[in-house]
Amino acid sequence: MQARKSRKSVIEPAFQGAKRFEELHVFVDGAARGNPGPAAIGVLVLTRQGRKVASFGEVIGEATNNFAEYTALVHALRLLSVFEVDRLRLYTDSELMALQLRGEYRVKEKTLSSLYAQVASMLGRYRDWDIEHVPRERNQEADRLANQALDQAGPRPFARRRREADSSQGQEALFTEPGEQEEDGEEAEE
Repeated sequence: MQARKSRKSVIEPAFQGAKRFEELHVFVDGAARGNPGPAAIGVLVLTRQGRKVASFGEVIGEATNNFAEYTALVHALRLLSVFEVDRLRLYTDSELMALQLRGEYRVKEKTLSSLYAQVASMLGRYRDWDIEHVPRERNQEADRLANQALDQAGPRPFARRRREADSSQGQEALFTEPGEQEEDGEEAEE
């Protein structure tokens, strides 16, 4: 079993001892390359004055974009659970998530239901919170963090093989690894 990598703090040094905030602004984004596909989240937490409290990006595996958006918010709220916050302002470029959390749309997708329930439960601890749908331009840093996490994770070998197999002519390519010999003695195409 591998030892778990220690994670450095995502909370900025100036705020590591902080316990209480009057108001925090939280920008969240989920990114999926393919829908579903490799996915990651990005979170940026600022004070009302615009000082960075925390930021992080993290790969979450295979997911849809909507699942990644909700996951980003769940992770942000978990991070904030260590603080007392009077007012919480949430920003997302996911109109669907913003409308669902405001109660304007129902959550129909079963895979989002549990995440929605987690978010709703966690938001219950705040006496004053709001979520706003913002254009991507206002959510650039959270988007950058999510995409940076995906870029650092690198390409996944099994995804490359699946694409190669899908684009081949026959089913035999589904069972031949790149570089293996085929029955007629020729090397499989890569």
